[in-house]
Formats: sequence, C-alpha cells, structure tokens
Amino acid sequence: MSAVADRLPLPILQGERCLLRAYEAADAIAMRTLADNPKVSYNLFEGFPSPYLAEHAEAWCGREANSGEFGYVWAIIFDGVLVGTVGVQPLQGPGNRCNAEIGYWVGESWWGRGIASDAVRQVSDWAFAALPQITRVYASIYARNEASQATARKCGYVREGLQRQAVIKHGQVIDLAIWASYRTEIARRDADIGAALAATATERA
Repeated sequence: MSAVADRLPLPILQGERCLLRAYEAADAIAMRTLADNPKVSYNLFEGFPSPYLAEHAEAWCGREANSGEFGYVWAIIFDGVLVGTVGVQPLQGPGNRCNAEIGYWVGESWWGRGIASDAVRQVSDWAFAALPQITRVYASIYARNEASQATARKCGYVREGLQRQAVIKHGQVIDLAIWASYRTEIARRDADIGAALAATATERA
C-alpha cells in the first residue's frame, strides 16, 4: 500500500495558543496574503513561490495541502484566523522510516507570539503518539534563521549539527542547522499524548 493510501486521517488539534486543522479551499485568500511576503519566503526552501500568486494559494488550499504528497499538513488558526502552516512528513526509505521531518512557518504579523512553538509542540506530540514507527522528528532550518531555531529549542528539540553549504536559495549557498526530538525525550515531557491519540481515533471513527 502506498504511503498516501496508508495515511491516517488528519485530526483537529487544539493547543494553548492555536488550533490546527486541515486546509480548506476558502483559505486561499488569506493564504496568499500571508505567503506573498518576502520576509516569510526568505527562510523557506527553494521552490516556495515568490511572489505567491492567487493560483498558488488556490492550488495549495484546494488540493495540494491535503494530497498526502507533503505528509500531514495543518493550517494554523489563531483567534479564528489563518496565520501559518505546520506539517510533518514521515520518511519512506526502508532504512529511515523511523524518521519524520517537521516544517513550519507563521505570517509576519503573528511573529513573536508563541504560535509557532505551540503548533510545533502539538504536531510533535501527535507524531510520536499516532505514528509508532517514528522515533525521531527533525527540522532542517537555515542557519541564518535564528527565530525558527529558537522555536525548535523551546519545543525540546536539540541541535544535532550544522550541514555546511548544504542548500541553495535564490542562488545563495546556505548552511543548514539540523534540530531533532526523540521518542525517549518526548516521553519525559508532560505532553498530552492521550489527547493526541484520542483526537486521531475520533477522526478515524
């Protein structure tokens, strides 16, 4: 069975600061406003559209985000408003299926409010609870992106190392910082794993 066919239903997750839910076609207008910002795209990987056009937002919200191609993807909702994206993608190779990569971003107007940290914590907890094969969740972050690294640190991730000259963005070669969280570490936190499992079970019923 393919990874997409074997994919769990996406649960709604409620944290201390934000709610996480599936993207909807109606999110396209807000998504374009958030994403069409050079300060946002500056630290997102090559391939993220910039400028971010209406057609990009419509494709993402209407199909791509929920296709399974990018793993499990949530819209970040704060006070009823779309403010960003968080997702986790399990790796599929036979030797690295215990790994999953997490990615996240929040629109500029909502920086510094702890929203990204809340979203990352929720998704990390859910991944360890709902995906028993996962023992490590990692984030690949541009070394220049201190704010995103601070978010990972606040969520209990540890910096594993620096990959020098590892990626290119707009013709510039960039160092990549690798941050990770492990199943043994997550178990030591007072994370509400039961709630994450219950949310997933409810969505599957």
